[in-house]
Amino acid sequence: MRGAATASPDSEASVPKEPPRSWSSLARLEVATLTFQSRAGVGTDEGFVQVEPTLILDGGAEFGLNLGAPVRLRAWGGTGLVRREDWDSLSDFGQVVRGLKLGSNNASVGVWFGALESYSLLSAHLVRRYSNRSNPDYHPAGGFLTGTLGPLYTQAFASDVLGARLMGAEVALDVQHVLFGQPREQGRYTLALSAVHDWGWAGGRAPSVTLAHLDGTAVVVVRPGFEAHLLAGWGGRPGEGGAWGAVVGAGVDALTPTLDMRLRLELRRQHGGFRQGFFGPDYELARFRAVGPDGMPLAESPFPAGYSAYGETEMGWDASRYGGLSKHLKLSLGAEAFSWGRFDMDGRVAVQLFARSLEVALKGLGVGMGQPGARYLGAAEVRWRVLGGKLYAMGTGGTLLFPTPEGMLRSGAFASVGLGVDSAR
Repeated sequence: MRGAATASPDSEASVPKEPPRSWSSLARLEVATLTFQSRAGVGTDEGFVQVEPTLILDGGAEFGLNLGAPVRLRAWGGTGLVRREDWDSLSDFGQVVRGLKLGSNNASVGVWFGALESYSLLSAHLVRRYSNRSNPDYHPAGGFLTGTLGPLYTQAFASDVLGARLMGAEVALDVQHVLFGQPREQGRYTLALSAVHDWGWAGGRAPSVTLAHLDGTAVVVVRPGFEAHLLAGWGGRPGEGGAWGAVVGAGVDALTPTLDMRLRLELRRQHGGFRQGFFGPDYELARFRAVGPDGMPLAESPFPAGYSAYGETEMGWDASRYGGLSKHLKLSLGAEAFSWGRFDMDGRVAVQLFARSLEVALKGLGVGMGQPGARYLGAAEVRWRVLGGKLYAMGTGGTLLFPTPEGMLRSGAFASVGLGVDSAR
């Protein structure tokens, strides 16, 4: 079905694209130093020894399990042996489950739990490139369920399975199936209805909000390893008069033995405070304080009426053969330019070098660029494997924003260096 979403691209329990295989497992232990540095004069600098065990069980296409969580033991700054913010709510215990997969892409019903990173809900006009871990003090396990029944394809998700937070669903109807019977190629002509509601309770209180969207998609070109489609849609905020938006666009998917690439371009219209991609990569911070000088939560912040152009690309390339989780290059990028002078962009790129012994990953986020109060975040990670790949050194660093009880965002930075060892069976 066109637009099916994926889970976190970094989760080793995500749905594989490899042929079925027998059970396998991997045990891993990482030990690192970690520092959190606050903006000068605000907050407290803290240092930790971080111990992170991981256990992965792979049962093939139908089952996968990834368990593990970082335990941060205080070295200086603050109070308490273990960092309190990592375990001070029921939702935080969800971080122990990094990935749990039941059912394959070809099953009539499938379930996935774990961290959501760059998650999109089917047509992606409400939830697009969303991360439920953008708040560094909130570590929920999300989940989604997919189901197929005749001409209907459904996906329902929750950003926090242990708390009342972001929930939604989209139902797509295969129009060709309804009118002419089961087609040879499913999902070529679809109508879809989606709705998403944020209860605003877990992970810090914030205003609730509800959005809905109607979409139509037509796959106009189908060739071996290539598809092109056209789309159009309309959405709004139920109960909010005059809050609506419209979108038209096109996309292509290309798949070869070494390359998997998706491109999408859209023209959008926003009016009355509604916008496409409302629940996006910045949402877990913007729900407390939106970009801009007004200092209001996103659900209550005014959004100028106007037009925008949106582009997105997802690409994975492997010189040996594309598939699984190991890629020589993985790129994800989304950007939107608004007619009134604002520009948003987020992306991530990871490359493997020197026979896969070195991996470098960069990610960045810029929201509200070109306007007062723009928001910028970035991070980098390096891993170098030695001794046949079982031992590796790692280093990470970047910037963070910490929500405060007053609804403000406190800026900071983090840095970490350490060693890891793993053993696969």
